[in-house]
Amino acid sequence: MTDSSPDSRDPITQLIHHPYQPPAGFQAPQPGVHKASTVIFADTAAMRKRDWRGRSGYTYGLHGTPTTFTLEERLCQLEGGLQCLLVPSGLAALATVALGLLSQGDEILIPDNAYGPNKALAEDELARWGISHQWYDPLDPSDLAARIGKRTRLVWLEAPGSVTMEFPDLPALTAICREHGVISALDNTWGAGLAFKPFDFGQGWGVDISAQALTKYPSGGGDVLMGSIITRDEALHLRLKGTHMRLGLGVGANDVESVLRSLPSIALRYQAHDVAARSLAQWLQAQPAVAQVLHPALAQSPGHAQWQALCGAQGQVAQAAGLFSIVVHERYSAAQVDAFCDALRLFKLGYSWGGPISLVVPYHLPSMRSRPQPHLHAGTVVRFSIGLEAVQDLQADLAQALALHLSDR
Repeated sequence: MTDSSPDSRDPITQLIHHPYQPPAGFQAPQPGVHKASTVIFADTAAMRKRDWRGRSGYTYGLHGTPTTFTLEERLCQLEGGLQCLLVPSGLAALATVALGLLSQGDEILIPDNAYGPNKALAEDELARWGISHQWYDPLDPSDLAARIGKRTRLVWLEAPGSVTMEFPDLPALTAICREHGVISALDNTWGAGLAFKPFDFGQGWGVDISAQALTKYPSGGGDVLMGSIITRDEALHLRLKGTHMRLGLGVGANDVESVLRSLPSIALRYQAHDVAARSLAQWLQAQPAVAQVLHPALAQSPGHAQWQALCGAQGQVAQAAGLFSIVVHERYSAAQVDAFCDALRLFKLGYSWGGPISLVVPYHLPSMRSRPQPHLHAGTVVRFSIGLEAVQDLQADLAQALALHLSDR
């Protein structure tokens, strides 16, 4: 009989199965990082008993670790939800909701000013699978009510709208969904769980699902791709979690660690972005080349009253993200607007937002909308994401680029 005592085993085997366990009770400001695909069970009974659908134990890395469970709980606290799923990006969150809730013959309604890739998902993948779609006017609740039909199963909301920043009447839109028994899902990346609570608009109810691109404010560094899907209804959560499992969606432990490290400062960063963006938006209103500034906190911006009512509810100070757009006067060509953007030194050309570096992107709006936009002035739309640089330096950068390329002198 071969001697199988620990001392007789090969040194590499002893290394792999080393019995040392560090003492319990270690605590630090940041939670530990647990990386795993395989999860070890004590015995077969424990393996068979463990349920991957809950957070009472561990089954496999894709279904959760102490690190991902911690982030999920903290995000629920931030947004006022009860269950959370983590996915590889904000777009993955939107896609998982659609794939988890829609079947052939169903219909999805999306605001005309929604995040472009969400509309593209409906136009391509969902359409090929026999799921129809309509775009509705987010500033007109009656338009949504008129479009909901017998096949409508999901309505997306976005506050404010992508690029043009219209702020809808979320309580009215969600009330229509509830009246028709249709699930409402909100892209809450802009609000980040800070500007307003997506599950309670002060009337004891809100949306059914809140999705976020954690890539933006929860991360805050411009270096993480991740998304979240938060619910309050257990049955709805389990429907989505089943799809989440079958698609094999997972997130990296080090990325989760980065978001966990950033979350404690999210309120401070959000406020700093907000203050800087409002200052620059107000300054740009006075510039001759700017026909319109689109920022929910500005009285002339579409949906300002709805923003004030929701984000300033119950006496709280109304907050807004550090994001706004301008409409450059139509007397300037698209080439001149591009030259203005290229001339900026501190603002970098790049997609996304919510990080420390200010960003700028010019857009061709007609290719992004399916209906007329009477609330917008004629001209070229440019979106700014305000970072954490000093406001006076950003203003000086804008001034020099305007003088170079968008000046009548």
